[in-house]
Amino acid sequence: MRAEDPSVHLTPEQEKAASAGLKALIPIAGRPFLDYVLASLADAGIRTVGLVIAPGENPLHTYYASARVRVAIDFLIQAEPRGTADALLAAEAWAGDQPFLTLNSDNLYPTEALRALVDLDEPGLPVFDRDEMLASSNIPHDRVKSFALVEVNAAGYMTRIVEKPSAAEIPPPGSPMWLSMNCWRFDARIFPACRAVAPSPRGELELPLAVMLAVTRGVPFRAVPARGPVLDLSRRGDTPEVVRQVQQQQLHLEP
Repeated sequence: MRAEDPSVHLTPEQEKAASAGLKALIPIAGRPFLDYVLASLADAGIRTVGLVIAPGENPLHTYYASARVRVAIDFLIQAEPRGTADALLAAEAWAGDQPFLTLNSDNLYPTEALRALVDLDEPGLPVFDRDEMLASSNIPHDRVKSFALVEVNAAGYMTRIVEKPSAAEIPPPGSPMWLSMNCWRFDARIFPACRAVAPSPRGELELPLAVMLAVTRGVPFRAVPARGPVLDLSRRGDTPEVVRQVQQQQLHLEP
């Protein structure tokens, strides 16, 4: 998000947030992007959200300590950026023995997909058909093809997740191609896997690897077929289409 892109026109407020790498706070139709994510969670039945943030002074904390949103917000501190599995451990005491959802703050997921996770009685994830994702979302083909592939058995459970699949790992034409968008329903069984997972080749403790470790330890993950759009605000060039689609969705933002 910090990378310059002369082809994209941002407002001064958007430019300021983008230059600081604050994707969740980029103004979209007058409100920070994360406000729309929180509104979608509220529509799905979520009442309390934990935001995992870095220690010290943090613009997310400053804004959401007093923002008018439809969920209660707690702030969870990740001491250092060691990866997404480590970030999840920051929520262990907060979650206790209750199930919870985990998702990215720079993705706006369909409320229907979130509600389907809320309604589960076991761990799970929404899985998106790649072709439908390309048609409904703002995510270009080159980015989609690097997303994690999910293998699902006949009973509807995830058996494998492949991060950044190679050409040889992509299913042949005509075969189902399910994608994970890093949105999950977990229970407390995920935390031992997050502590035990080995660092990835990038040197990070990554959540998909922890999920696969949990699967090998007998934790089932229901794969719930879902439809987009999933809006991705990873780069400056994503902003205009995110603005357009958010305005179409007309999410209810105020308490």
